[in-house]
Amino acid sequence: MRCPLLRQEPGRRPRLLEVRDNLIARIDEARRRGWLGEVEGLQINLAGARQKLAQLDQIATRSTTIELGMPSRPQP
Repeated sequence: MRCPLLRQEPGRRPRLLEVRDNLIARIDEARRRGWLGEVEGLQINLAGARQKLAQLDQIATRSTTIELGMPSRPQP
């Protein structure tokens, strides 16, 4: 999650959502139990998961085709 160079495949989005939801549940449990160090580490992982989801959203909204047009030649 934390590696900024790791790119997720769009087909893995459902699994990434599961990971995010699990992290949220684990953070809530750690807060209830008073495990403040654990909360901090999990929040870092959650931020990474959210960043990966944002990257997937950005990739999905980008067009994969770019129209370059026809090149023109100068007239002699």
